[in-house]
Amino acid sequence: MSNTNLLFSSYQLGGLTLTNRIVMAPLTRSRAAAGNIATPLMAEYYAQRASAGLIIAEASQISQQGMGYQDTPGIYNMEQVEGWRQVTDAVHQQGGVIFLQLWHVGRVSHHKLQPEGARPVAPSAIQANAMTFVDGEFVPASEPRALELHEIPVIVNDYRQAALNARVAGFDGVEIHAANGYLIDQFLRDGSNHRTDQYGGAIDNRCRFLLEVIEAIIGAIGPERVGIRLSPVSPANGVSDTDNGSLFSYLFDQLEQLSPVYLHVIEGATMSSRDYDPAFDFTLLRKRYSGTYIANNGYTRELALQLTEADPRALVAFGRKFISNPDLVERLIQDAPLQSLDKHTLYGGGAKGYTDYSTLTDLARSKINSCH
Repeated sequence: MSNTNLLFSSYQLGGLTLTNRIVMAPLTRSRAAAGNIATPLMAEYYAQRASAGLIIAEASQISQQGMGYQDTPGIYNMEQVEGWRQVTDAVHQQGGVIFLQLWHVGRVSHHKLQPEGARPVAPSAIQANAMTFVDGEFVPASEPRALELHEIPVIVNDYRQAALNARVAGFDGVEIHAANGYLIDQFLRDGSNHRTDQYGGAIDNRCRFLLEVIEAIIGAIGPERVGIRLSPVSPANGVSDTDNGSLFSYLFDQLEQLSPVYLHVIEGATMSSRDYDPAFDFTLLRKRYSGTYIANNGYTRELALQLTEADPRALVAFGRKFISNPDLVERLIQDAPLQSLDKHTLYGGGAKGYTDYSTLTDLARSKINSCH
């Protein structure tokens, strides 16, 4: 296939023009400074990857209660807003477009990360089969407590305020993290949501929290600035449901009415195989939503080319490939080899394994220099 493929052509996302249909997926790297503030090193990291049509910056907690891993950035106070401003300025100077992923981990947390050492919160008091990152190591998640009914609107408002803060910080939009077994996903699934009030039981009740969050954020910053991430069949962080098909069919129908600017869907198990129960049909699900679809999970160059040719409203997200290949777009255009990832430097640390990966230009320059 030629480089005139739709994957490498521009795309209109709401009022934003993307230079290509390649998306940098949100990737937790645990390099925020004290106070959960984005740093100049993070600005350099994202600016290096600004050739992506769209960057979705790493998950950022909407409150201290929403935090589940040490050294992850927040977006709930002005110091954090100013920290992120360095990042958005750096990306925009390189001609990039950047959204921020809004995050509340719910039960996937540890009491050491919570305000005053409190228990994490969840739809129901069911401990997650999950690990959190505390004091430089991965440890089991703490036992949560069930949210009181009066607390839920407070969290909805935290999401709304976080979206407003993200816009002040210079982000072009936000992505609601409703995937991977975090708080919103915990509400969606009957394995983690045993509530008997209006937020539990029937599918429409379990979707209520997510729909309230998205309505609040759309009301604050407009639908063309709001995307959402879902992982319909992923068991990440111990979530499960007895009928994923019915749950996500209903949810996609509701999202079609609300018209967020995109749905970002993890096809298969998060950070794992694209294999999933064949009874679950992503193609049918896709037909329920007429907007932009960001496909994610294990995409190769060839799969990405095929998808964008078949669906002109599809974008393709790459995660870990963007970590070790800051110029991933150029490498995909040229069909050049990809550099491998250093897994030891994924979480925490400094520039090593973060901003020191070579580009094709770096490699060509060093080759020329070695010849002199």
